Amino acid sequence: FGSRAQAPREGLSSPPIAMVNIPKTRNTYCRKCKKHTPHKVSQYKTGKASLSAQGKRRYDKKQAGFGGQTKPVFHKKAKTTKKIVLKFECSKCKAKRMKPIKRTKHFELGTDSKKGSKNEYGGKYR
Repeated sequence: FGSRAQAPREGLSSPPIAMVNIPKTRNTYCRKCKKHTPHKVSQYKTGKASLSAQGKRRYDKKQAGFGGQTKPVFHKKAKTTKKIVLKFECSKCKAKRMKPIKRTKHFELGTDSKKGSKNEYGGKYR
């Protein structure tokens, strides 16, 4: 059972160590224009959570009053990185779309130098 040495599986790889550097503009397909156009590339950031969303209202209602924490709080964090999501904006029609890329600890947008750069993301996971 445990005596055989298993070869590493195809899908599972070691944690990424390389710096990912992506240009600030990319010529790619726009669904609205129906052709390839230059797109402005930026990193997706989560917007501010709304207080009026149904789930938040339900949670706040349940939390109100005595009785302490009513829902489970997640503690068993296993991942050290997040998947980077790129936001493409068409320079012609301003249509936007998202594209997730691989997990990485160090991510840069359109910088030439590898060292001493101030435009680095992922500072939380270093």
